[in-house]
Amino acid sequence: MRPLLSAAAVLLLLLLPLAAGQRFRGFSYLLDCGAPSTDSRGLRWDPDGPYVSAGSARPLSVQGLLDPTLASLRVFPYRPAAKFCYALPVDPNRRYLLRPTFFYGPSSTAPPVFDLIVDGTFWTAVDTADDILAGSASHYEAVFPARGRNLTFCLGVNPDYTDSGPFINALQVIQLHDSVYNATDFTGSAMGLIARTKFGSTGDVERYPDDSFDRYWQPFPDSKHAVSSTHNVTSADFWNLPPPDVFNTALVAEQNAPLVLQWPPISLQNGSYYVSLYFADTLANSSRTLDVNINDYQFYEGTVTSAGLSVFATQWILSGLTRVILTSKSVLPPLINAGEVFGIFPIGRLTITRDALAMESMKRSLQNIPDDWIGDPCMPHGYAWTGVTCQEGQNENIRVISLNFSSMGISGSLSPDIANLTALTDM
Repeated sequence: MRPLLSAAAVLLLLLLPLAAGQRFRGFSYLLDCGAPSTDSRGLRWDPDGPYVSAGSARPLSVQGLLDPTLASLRVFPYRPAAKFCYALPVDPNRRYLLRPTFFYGPSSTAPPVFDLIVDGTFWTAVDTADDILAGSASHYEAVFPARGRNLTFCLGVNPDYTDSGPFINALQVIQLHDSVYNATDFTGSAMGLIARTKFGSTGDVERYPDDSFDRYWQPFPDSKHAVSSTHNVTSADFWNLPPPDVFNTALVAEQNAPLVLQWPPISLQNGSYYVSLYFADTLANSSRTLDVNINDYQFYEGTVTSAGLSVFATQWILSGLTRVILTSKSVLPPLINAGEVFGIFPIGRLTITRDALAMESMKRSLQNIPDDWIGDPCMPHGYAWTGVTCQEGQNENIRVISLNFSSMGISGSLSPDIANLTALTDM
């Protein structure tokens, strides 16, 4: 598939920097699964208790943790096919960056493996074993659209993986500016981060306050090709609003030689990917022309100036290991400053609205309901609420067909809205 390319456009609206200790704009959340904390950047993390009704928070007996959000975690019970959800009020017309953090700490047994689910859509499986061996935390990141007034982030107990319950240490949900990643069709897709890289950097991860949305830009050192420079590039000149500092380091090819990178540094499944590359000439008031190929297909051919350039493809097909090859079309050698790669995956269907509203009404009229009655009642497949059976009905609608509350200790009265469950055949 040939890519759909576009150069950067100038935004009319600037984002003001956030003062230390303040929250991100709009409906954004920094949740610590334990006590409230403030990190080294001055960002305040709130306890997660008000947004989740299951699991229990407990401290980790690990000394010397630099990140205070890793000092505790919330552990959920092992109940096969249950999903335990955070319910977060959001603006239904916006998209959100989600970044959960997982750190199990030292243990004689392997950490649990479990599923991540957002608003009824399966996102990915969490396996932290390799990071635990390295003594580091695991971060996952995705961009999802809000599909209602609440966004639900869930951890699913999949008995095919392990026989222990899921856990989480921290959760970030950050509302993005409308321009960020706006070339993706979020009416039917979400984006899972594969790599976000600052080429030529030997320092720490670039993040807030340099990046207004606390995106993590990982260093990509290469002593042979790394070059540092200073630019007056502003984030507002680029749709994705990258931090200006990512343009101050680069990998530059040797004279009369191409620059060849294996990036991202992992093998990819065959599928569609969002690829965004960032360039700025390292010399002031200078320009150079280059040709960029990804796996032998031309990604971009054109001129890079010291003012900076962003080029992206919204549906680029990748598979296996990826090679990025930059060749010169002018006297100066080619270069690259930064890049992002996301996997594109479809958003799953939800329970038909009338059934979902009926189940929410019933939930409000009952007491002692199961702690997994949050999020979509039926989806994704295999993760229906306890006691609820669903199936795909006419016109591919997801319907509730059976309710079984036996031996669940539920009390109260059934809402009259049960009459709206018109596909219900057994209770």
